[in-house]
Amino acid sequence: MVVVYGIKQCDTCCKALKWLKGQGIEHRFHDLRVDGLDRSTIEAWLDSEFAEQLLNRRSTTWRQLDESQRNANDVAALILEFPTLLKRPVFSASREIIAVGFSASVRNDLLEKTR
Repeated sequence: MVVVYGIKQCDTCCKALKWLKGQGIEHRFHDLRVDGLDRSTIEAWLDSEFAEQLLNRRSTTWRQLDESQRNANDVAALILEFPTLLKRPVFSASREIIAVGFSASVRNDLLEKTR
């Protein structure tokens, strides 16, 4: 089963959920604002091949951070405090990230990894 991490109001997350349903891919939604995240999950993600893709440096939240927060060494703590800093959606299977975002290449990767 694929877990989709995002926020309910995010248009891209809504498109991703609709697409997964249309493809018949079993999934569940994890709302970052409602369900939160634990530090161990974030740290595992930051140790993955997707670490560079996780922080959305174009987000409103990122732009509102002061310079000291942006340069913080503890990225996990920053994401815990501001979960909307994550690029959305994040797709996970067996607690490991399998994709970040929702581009055409991500959709192709998801099809390969879930079939």
